[in-house]
Amino acid sequence: MKRKMIFNMKSLYRDDLRIFGYEFGKGSKTACIVGATRGNEIQQVFICSQLVKRLKELEAEGAINNGNSIMVIPSINPFSMNIGKRFWPTDNTDINRMFPGYNLGETTQRIAAGVFEEIQNYDYGIQFASNYISGDFIPHVRMMKTGFENEELAKKFGLPYVILRNPRPYDTTTLNYNWQIWETNAFSVYTCDTEKIDMVSAMQAVEAVLSFLAKVGIIYYNSPDALESKVVEESDLVTVKTEEAGIFVPRVGINDSVEPGSLMAEIINPYEGDVIEELHATATGKVFFIHDNPMILSHAVAFRIITQ
Repeated sequence: MKRKMIFNMKSLYRDDLRIFGYEFGKGSKTACIVGATRGNEIQQVFICSQLVKRLKELEAEGAINNGNSIMVIPSINPFSMNIGKRFWPTDNTDINRMFPGYNLGETTQRIAAGVFEEIQNYDYGIQFASNYISGDFIPHVRMMKTGFENEELAKKFGLPYVILRNPRPYDTTTLNYNWQIWETNAFSVYTCDTEKIDMVSAMQAVEAVLSFLAKVGIIYYNSPDALESKVVEESDLVTVKTEEAGIFVPRVGINDSVEPGSLMAEIINPYEGDVIEELHATATGKVFFIHDNPMILSHAVAFRIITQ
C-alpha cells in the first residue's frame, strides 16, 4: 500500500487542505473508489476505511492481479468533516456539484479540478454517495443514463437493486456523471445511513465492492454468493409525501412489504400530541426509502416504494 497526496491547497487561517489516497497494486489505473465528498458522510468514510484494511490484507496475500492499480480516497472534504458541516464551510457550496472543476475558479471548483485530474482515466469508478434528501435506503447501485452506463457491470456488485436515473441539469456537475463522460465505468453505491454508521449495510457495501473487483478480474477474492440484482428505473419508484408537518412516526421499516392502504407512518402534532395525518401505501412493493428525521415538513418525501 502507498499513501499518496492527491491534492493540497494552502489555507489562509487553517492548516492546509490535504486529500490522501491509498494505492494498492501496480499497473494501469484500473479502479478508483471515492468516499465522502461532503462533511457529514461518516458512513461513506467508514466504508472506505474498511476497504483500505481489506485491500491491505489482500495485497499482502498477493491477491491483487498483476497490472492492476486500485486507489481508495476516503474523503475529499476533510475541512467540512472536521467541523460537522455538510458543505464547504466558507460559502456552503457542494464539491459534488463542481465536477469536472475549474482550476482558476472558486475554492470548491479548484478542489474538484485537482481531484478529478488525479482520478479520471480509471477503468472503473465507485463512489459511496449520499442523497440530497435525508433518509435511509435499501443498499443499491445507482447509475445515470448518459449513454455510457453498463447495467451488466452494475449487477456484479450483487446488491439487491440497480437504479437507473435520467440526469437532470444539475447532475451534469457530479462526479458520477463526469466519470462516465470521460469514459470511466462509474457507479454510485448507497447504503442505509449517512451521518452515523450502519454496520450491517457498511459491511454489505465492502463485500459488494470486493465482489465486483473480483468479477472484473482485478483481485482474487472468494466472495459469498451474491443476489441477482433487479434493474429499476428511478422514475418507476412510487413516492409517498406528507400533507402536514410534525413529528414523523414510521410504522414500517426499510425493505418491508406494503400494499395499497398499508399504514406507513403517522404525523403527530408536536404541541398537542394528536395524530394529524396518516400516510398509507399507494402501491404493492417494498419500502425502498424512508425519511429518517423525527421532524418532517409538509409536502416532503416520506417514503419511496419499489414495486414488485
